[in-house]
Amino acid sequence: MKALATSEIEAESNFIPIPIPSPLELKSEIPCSSVVSAQVSASRKEIQSILLGNDPHRLLVVCGPCSIHDSRAAIEYAQRLAQLARELEDHLLLVMRTYFEKPRSVVGWKGLLYDSELGGAPATSGGLQIARRILLSIAEHGLPCATEFLNPILAPYQEDLLAYGSIGARTVESQIHRELAAGLKMPIGMKNNLAGESASSINAVKAANRPHSLFSNDEYGRPSISQVSGNPYAHIFLRGGKNGPNLDTQSIRAAFTGLASGALRRPIMVDCSHANSGKDYRQQGSNARKVADQFLGMNPEIAGFMLESNLEEGSQSFEAGEGHVFGQSITDGCIGWDETESVLREIAAQVKT
Repeated sequence: MKALATSEIEAESNFIPIPIPSPLELKSEIPCSSVVSAQVSASRKEIQSILLGNDPHRLLVVCGPCSIHDSRAAIEYAQRLAQLARELEDHLLLVMRTYFEKPRSVVGWKGLLYDSELGGAPATSGGLQIARRILLSIAEHGLPCATEFLNPILAPYQEDLLAYGSIGARTVESQIHRELAAGLKMPIGMKNNLAGESASSINAVKAANRPHSLFSNDEYGRPSISQVSGNPYAHIFLRGGKNGPNLDTQSIRAAFTGLASGALRRPIMVDCSHANSGKDYRQQGSNARKVADQFLGMNPEIAGFMLESNLEEGSQSFEAGEGHVFGQSITDGCIGWDETESVLREIAAQVKT
Protein backbone atom coordinates (compact mmCIF):
# COMPACT_ATOMS: atom_id res chain seq x y z
CA MET A 1 0.00 0.00 0.00
CA LYS A 2 1.39 3.38 -1.01
CA ALA A 3 2.20 5.75 1.87
CA LEU A 4 0.58 9.17 1.59
CA ALA A 5 2.75 12.27 1.58
CA THR A 6 2.12 14.90 4.25
CA SER A 7 0.70 17.29 1.66
CA GLU A 8 -1.76 14.63 0.51
CA ILE A 9 -2.93 13.94 4.07
CA GLU A 10 -3.45 17.65 4.71
CA ALA A 11 -5.39 17.96 1.46
CA GLU A 12 -7.77 15.22 2.59
CA SER A 13 -8.41 16.82 6.02
CA ASN A 14 -11.01 19.45 6.88
CA PHE A 15 -8.82 20.66 9.76
CA ILE A 16 -6.48 23.56 9.05
CA PRO A 17 -4.36 23.93 12.20
CA ILE A 18 -3.17 27.34 13.39
CA PRO A 19 -0.62 27.10 16.23
CA ILE A 20 -1.49 28.82 19.51
CA PRO A 21 0.61 29.38 22.64
CA SER A 22 0.52 26.72 25.33
CA PRO A 23 -1.17 27.54 28.65
CA LEU A 24 2.28 27.91 30.23
CA GLU A 25 3.42 30.32 27.51
CA LEU A 26 0.33 32.49 27.87
CA LYS A 27 0.62 32.51 31.66
CA SER A 28 4.27 33.55 31.31
CA GLU A 29 3.28 36.35 28.94
CA ILE A 30 0.41 37.52 31.21
CA PRO A 31 1.41 36.33 34.68
CA CYS A 32 -0.73 36.07 37.77
CA SER A 33 0.97 37.86 40.69
CA SER A 34 1.32 36.25 44.10
CA VAL A 35 -1.17 38.80 45.47
CA VAL A 36 -3.82 37.90 42.90
CA SER A 37 -3.14 34.18 43.32
CA ALA A 38 -3.67 34.46 47.09
CA GLN A 39 -6.87 36.44 46.51
CA VAL A 40 -8.27 33.82 44.12
CA SER A 41 -7.48 31.08 46.63
CA ALA A 42 -9.15 33.04 49.44
CA SER A 43 -12.27 33.64 47.31
CA ARG A 44 -12.54 29.95 46.51
CA LYS A 45 -12.40 29.15 50.22
CA GLU A 46 -15.13 31.68 50.97
CA ILE A 47 -17.39 30.07 48.38
CA GLN A 48 -16.54 26.61 49.70
CA SER A 49 -17.47 27.78 53.18
CA ILE A 50 -20.94 28.78 51.97
CA LEU A 51 -21.35 25.43 50.21
CA LEU A 52 -20.31 23.56 53.36
CA GLY A 53 -22.84 25.45 55.46
CA ASN A 54 -20.10 27.12 57.50
CA ASP A 55 -21.13 30.62 56.44
CA PRO A 56 -24.92 30.45 56.78
CA HIS A 57 -25.55 34.19 56.94
CA ARG A 58 -24.31 35.16 53.47
CA LEU A 59 -25.66 34.57 49.99
CA LEU A 60 -23.38 33.79 47.06
CA VAL A 61 -24.23 36.05 44.10
CA VAL A 62 -22.71 35.53 40.64
CA CYS A 63 -23.47 38.69 38.72
CA GLY A 64 -22.36 40.19 35.42
CA PRO A 65 -22.77 40.35 31.64
CA CYS A 66 -24.31 37.50 29.69
CA SER A 67 -21.09 37.61 27.69
CA ILE A 68 -18.08 39.91 27.61
CA HIS A 69 -17.34 41.46 24.22
CA ASP A 70 -15.83 44.84 25.20
CA SER A 71 -12.83 45.07 27.55
CA ARG A 72 -13.47 48.67 28.53
CA ALA A 73 -17.12 48.05 29.44
CA ALA A 74 -16.17 44.90 31.39
CA ILE A 75 -13.61 46.78 33.48
CA GLU A 76 -16.00 49.66 34.18
CA TYR A 77 -18.64 47.16 35.31
CA ALA A 78 -16.03 45.41 37.49
CA GLN A 79 -15.06 48.67 39.17
CA ARG A 80 -18.68 49.35 40.13
CA LEU A 81 -19.29 45.78 41.29
CA ALA A 82 -16.06 45.70 43.31
CA GLN A 83 -17.13 48.81 45.21
CA LEU A 84 -20.57 47.32 45.87
CA ALA A 85 -19.00 44.01 46.92
CA ARG A 86 -16.95 45.77 49.60
CA GLU A 87 -20.02 47.56 50.94
CA LEU A 88 -22.19 44.41 51.11
CA GLU A 89 -19.54 41.81 51.96
CA ASP A 90 -21.00 40.99 55.38
CA HIS A 91 -24.22 39.77 53.76
CA LEU A 92 -23.48 38.94 50.10
CA LEU A 93 -20.42 37.37 48.49
CA LEU A 94 -20.35 38.96 45.03
CA VAL A 95 -18.54 37.20 42.18
CA MET A 96 -18.39 38.71 38.68
CA ARG A 97 -19.73 36.67 35.80
CA THR A 98 -16.96 36.66 33.13
CA TYR A 99 -18.19 34.52 30.25
CA PHE A 100 -15.94 34.31 27.18
CA GLU A 101 -17.51 31.25 25.50
CA LYS A 102 -21.12 31.00 24.33
CA PRO A 103 -22.67 27.59 23.62
CA ARG A 104 -24.95 27.63 20.59
CA SER A 105 -27.92 25.40 19.81
CA VAL A 106 -27.28 26.05 16.10
CA VAL A 107 -24.96 28.95 15.15
CA GLY A 108 -24.13 32.46 16.33
CA TRP A 109 -21.36 34.46 17.96
CA LYS A 110 -19.43 31.95 20.05
CA GLY A 111 -17.77 34.41 22.39
CA LEU A 112 -14.66 36.52 22.75
CA LEU A 113 -12.30 33.53 22.83
CA TYR A 114 -13.41 32.59 19.32
CA ASP A 115 -14.18 35.95 17.74
CA SER A 116 -12.66 38.85 19.63
CA GLU A 117 -13.19 41.25 16.71
CA LEU A 118 -16.91 40.40 16.43
CA GLY A 119 -16.59 40.10 12.69
CA GLY A 120 -17.10 36.38 12.21
CA ALA A 121 -13.46 35.81 11.23
CA PRO A 122 -11.70 32.50 11.99
CA ALA A 123 -10.56 32.22 15.61
CA THR A 124 -7.02 33.28 16.57
CA SER A 125 -5.09 33.19 19.84
CA GLY A 126 -5.88 36.88 20.33
CA GLY A 127 -9.07 36.11 22.22
CA LEU A 128 -7.16 34.05 24.79
CA GLN A 129 -4.84 36.96 25.47
CA ILE A 130 -7.64 39.52 25.74
CA ALA A 131 -9.68 37.32 28.07
CA ARG A 132 -6.72 36.66 30.36
CA ARG A 133 -5.91 40.37 30.58
CA ILE A 134 -9.55 41.13 31.46
CA LEU A 135 -9.60 38.46 34.19
CA LEU A 136 -6.32 39.74 35.62
CA SER A 137 -7.55 43.35 35.65
CA ILE A 138 -10.81 42.37 37.40
CA ALA A 139 -8.89 40.32 39.97
CA GLU A 140 -6.62 43.31 40.63
CA HIS A 141 -9.75 45.26 41.56
CA GLY A 142 -10.26 42.70 44.33
CA LEU A 143 -13.22 40.97 42.68
CA PRO A 144 -13.58 37.18 42.25
CA CYS A 145 -14.42 35.92 38.74
CA ALA A 146 -16.68 33.13 37.48
CA THR A 147 -17.14 31.52 34.07
CA GLU A 148 -18.85 28.64 32.29
CA PHE A 149 -16.40 26.06 30.96
CA LEU A 150 -17.28 25.01 27.44
CA ASN A 151 -14.16 23.84 25.58
CA PRO A 152 -12.00 21.76 27.97
CA ILE A 153 -8.84 22.64 26.00
CA LEU A 154 -9.30 26.32 26.90
CA ALA A 155 -9.79 25.85 30.65
CA PRO A 156 -6.05 25.82 31.56
CA TYR A 157 -5.61 29.27 30.02
CA GLN A 158 -7.96 30.86 32.58
CA GLU A 159 -8.52 28.59 35.58
CA ASP A 160 -5.81 30.12 37.80
CA LEU A 161 -7.70 33.46 37.73
CA LEU A 162 -11.17 32.03 38.46
CA ALA A 163 -12.83 31.50 41.82
CA TYR A 164 -16.00 29.77 40.57
CA GLY A 165 -17.11 27.86 37.50
CA SER A 166 -20.13 26.16 36.01
CA ILE A 167 -20.97 23.49 33.46
CA GLY A 168 -23.84 24.55 31.21
CA ALA A 169 -27.19 23.03 30.33
CA ARG A 170 -25.97 21.79 26.94
CA THR A 171 -22.89 20.01 28.31
CA VAL A 172 -23.90 18.85 31.81
CA GLU A 173 -24.57 15.34 30.51
CA SER A 174 -21.20 15.19 28.74
CA GLN A 175 -18.70 12.78 30.29
CA ILE A 176 -15.85 15.03 29.13
CA HIS A 177 -17.23 18.04 31.02
CA ARG A 178 -17.93 16.03 34.15
CA GLU A 179 -14.31 14.84 34.08
CA LEU A 180 -13.17 18.44 33.59
CA ALA A 181 -15.20 19.55 36.63
CA ALA A 182 -13.63 16.74 38.66
CA GLY A 183 -10.18 18.18 38.01
CA LEU A 184 -10.83 21.89 38.51
CA LYS A 185 -9.69 23.32 41.86
CA MET A 186 -12.73 25.52 42.40
CA PRO A 187 -16.42 25.09 43.21
CA ILE A 188 -18.40 24.10 40.10
CA GLY A 189 -22.14 24.52 39.61
CA MET A 190 -23.71 21.80 37.45
CA LYS A 191 -26.72 23.30 35.64
CA ASN A 192 -29.75 21.18 34.87
CA ASN A 193 -30.21 20.26 31.21
CA LEU A 194 -32.34 22.17 28.69
CA ALA A 195 -35.33 19.98 29.50
CA GLY A 196 -35.16 21.20 33.09
CA GLU A 197 -34.51 17.78 34.64
CA SER A 198 -32.68 18.02 37.94
CA ALA A 199 -31.51 14.41 37.49
CA SER A 200 -28.98 15.71 34.94
CA SER A 201 -27.41 17.93 37.62
CA ILE A 202 -27.59 15.21 40.27
CA ASN A 203 -25.78 12.70 38.06
CA ALA A 204 -23.21 15.32 37.08
CA VAL A 205 -22.44 16.12 40.73
CA LYS A 206 -22.02 12.42 41.49
CA ALA A 207 -19.67 11.96 38.53
CA ALA A 208 -17.63 15.11 39.22
CA ASN A 209 -17.16 14.04 42.83
CA ARG A 210 -15.28 10.89 41.80
CA PRO A 211 -11.67 10.38 40.64
CA HIS A 212 -11.12 10.04 36.90
CA SER A 213 -8.49 9.38 34.26
CA LEU A 214 -9.01 11.76 31.36
CA PHE A 215 -7.38 12.72 28.12
CA SER A 216 -6.29 16.35 28.14
CA ASN A 217 -3.46 18.71 27.29
CA ASP A 218 -0.76 19.52 29.83
CA GLU A 219 0.58 23.01 30.58
CA TYR A 220 2.93 22.70 27.60
CA GLY A 221 0.01 21.96 25.28
CA ARG A 222 1.01 18.30 24.86
CA PRO A 223 -1.65 15.56 24.72
CA SER A 224 -1.60 13.63 27.99
CA ILE A 225 -3.57 11.46 30.37
CA SER A 226 -4.39 13.20 33.63
CA GLN A 227 -5.44 11.65 36.92
CA VAL A 228 -7.88 13.83 38.86
CA SER A 229 -9.13 13.24 42.37
CA GLY A 230 -12.69 14.59 42.08
CA ASN A 231 -14.34 17.86 43.05
CA PRO A 232 -15.99 17.85 46.52
CA TYR A 233 -17.56 21.26 45.83
CA ALA A 234 -19.55 20.35 42.73
CA HIS A 235 -23.18 21.32 43.33
CA ILE A 236 -26.56 21.70 41.62
CA PHE A 237 -27.39 24.83 39.65
CA LEU A 238 -31.07 25.22 38.67
CA ARG A 239 -31.85 27.28 35.56
CA GLY A 240 -35.34 26.12 34.57
CA GLY A 241 -36.23 24.19 31.44
CA LYS A 242 -38.82 23.46 28.78
CA ASN A 243 -41.52 22.98 31.40
CA GLY A 244 -40.83 26.36 32.98
CA PRO A 245 -39.00 27.64 36.08
CA ASN A 246 -37.61 25.47 38.85
CA LEU A 247 -36.75 28.06 41.49
CA ASP A 248 -39.69 27.31 43.75
CA THR A 249 -39.18 25.69 47.15
CA GLN A 250 -40.52 22.31 46.04
CA SER A 251 -38.19 22.07 43.03
CA ILE A 252 -35.17 23.15 45.05
CA ARG A 253 -35.92 20.69 47.82
CA ALA A 254 -36.47 17.83 45.37
CA ALA A 255 -33.13 18.51 43.70
CA PHE A 256 -31.35 18.79 47.04
CA THR A 257 -32.75 15.55 48.43
CA GLY A 258 -32.00 13.82 45.11
CA LEU A 259 -28.39 13.68 46.28
CA ALA A 260 -28.97 10.83 48.70
CA SER A 261 -25.46 10.94 50.15
CA GLY A 262 -24.86 13.57 52.79
CA ALA A 263 -21.28 13.84 51.53
CA LEU A 264 -22.58 15.02 48.16
CA ARG A 265 -25.21 17.45 49.39
CA ARG A 266 -24.36 21.09 48.91
CA PRO A 267 -26.71 24.11 48.94
CA ILE A 268 -28.13 24.92 45.50
CA MET A 269 -27.43 27.87 43.22
CA VAL A 270 -30.35 29.33 41.26
CA ASP A 271 -30.11 31.05 37.87
CA CYS A 272 -32.52 34.00 37.82
CA SER A 273 -32.24 34.22 34.02
CA HIS A 274 -32.68 31.75 31.14
CA ALA A 275 -35.69 29.43 31.49
CA ASN A 276 -36.31 30.60 35.05
CA SER A 277 -37.15 34.03 33.63
CA GLY A 278 -38.80 32.81 30.44
CA LYS A 279 -35.89 34.56 28.65
CA ASP A 280 -37.28 37.91 29.84
CA TYR A 281 -34.47 39.76 31.61
CA ARG A 282 -37.01 41.98 33.37
CA GLN A 283 -38.05 38.99 35.53
CA GLN A 284 -34.62 38.56 37.08
CA GLY A 285 -35.03 41.03 39.92
CA SER A 286 -38.27 39.37 40.97
CA ASN A 287 -36.63 35.95 40.80
CA ALA A 288 -33.70 37.11 42.94
CA ARG A 289 -36.14 38.29 45.59
CA LYS A 290 -37.94 34.92 45.51
CA VAL A 291 -34.67 33.08 46.09
CA ALA A 292 -33.67 35.51 48.85
CA ASP A 293 -37.07 35.02 50.54
CA GLN A 294 -36.44 31.28 50.68
CA PHE A 295 -32.98 31.87 52.11
CA LEU A 296 -34.40 34.29 54.68
CA GLY A 297 -36.93 31.61 55.62
CA MET A 298 -33.94 29.70 57.03
CA ASN A 299 -33.78 27.35 54.05
CA PRO A 300 -30.34 25.67 54.21
CA GLU A 301 -30.83 24.35 50.68
CA ILE A 302 -30.07 27.78 49.14
CA ALA A 303 -26.48 28.87 48.42
CA GLY A 304 -27.29 31.88 46.26
CA PHE A 305 -28.28 33.06 42.81
CA MET A 306 -27.00 34.33 39.46
CA LEU A 307 -27.98 37.51 37.63
CA GLU A 308 -27.23 38.51 34.04
CA SER A 309 -26.44 42.17 34.46
CA ASN A 310 -24.66 44.87 32.47
CA LEU A 311 -24.10 48.63 32.51
CA GLU A 312 -27.15 49.14 30.29
CA GLU A 313 -30.33 47.06 30.35
CA GLY A 314 -31.56 44.92 27.46
CA SER A 315 -29.55 43.72 24.48
CA GLN A 316 -28.62 44.82 20.99
CA SER A 317 -27.91 43.18 17.67
CA PHE A 318 -24.34 43.69 16.63
CA GLU A 319 -22.92 44.03 13.12
CA ALA A 320 -19.21 44.43 12.58
CA GLY A 321 -18.20 47.95 11.70
CA GLU A 322 -21.40 49.52 13.03
CA GLY A 323 -21.78 51.58 16.19
CA HIS A 324 -23.15 49.97 19.31
CA VAL A 325 -24.37 50.94 22.76
CA PHE A 326 -21.53 50.94 25.29
CA GLY A 327 -22.10 48.48 28.10
CA GLN A 328 -25.08 46.70 26.55
CA SER A 329 -25.20 42.95 25.89
CA ILE A 330 -24.89 41.55 22.36
CA THR A 331 -26.26 38.17 23.49
CA ASP A 332 -29.04 37.69 26.09
CA GLY A 333 -30.79 40.70 27.57
CA CYS A 334 -29.46 41.86 30.95
CA ILE A 335 -30.77 44.06 33.72
CA GLY A 336 -28.98 47.42 33.91
CA TRP A 337 -26.60 48.61 36.60
CA ASP A 338 -29.13 50.75 38.44
CA GLU A 339 -31.51 47.82 38.92
CA THR A 340 -28.63 45.50 39.79
CA GLU A 341 -27.42 47.78 42.56
CA SER A 342 -30.94 48.38 43.86
CA VAL A 343 -31.84 44.66 44.02
CA LEU A 344 -28.57 43.66 45.70
CA ARG A 345 -28.74 46.44 48.27
CA GLU A 346 -32.34 45.51 49.06
CA ILE A 347 -31.51 41.83 49.53
CA ALA A 348 -28.40 42.61 51.59
CA ALA A 349 -30.49 44.81 53.89
CA GLN A 350 -32.97 41.97 54.36
CA VAL A 351 -30.20 39.48 55.13
CA LYS A 352 -28.76 41.93 57.67
CA THR A 353 -32.01 42.13 59.60
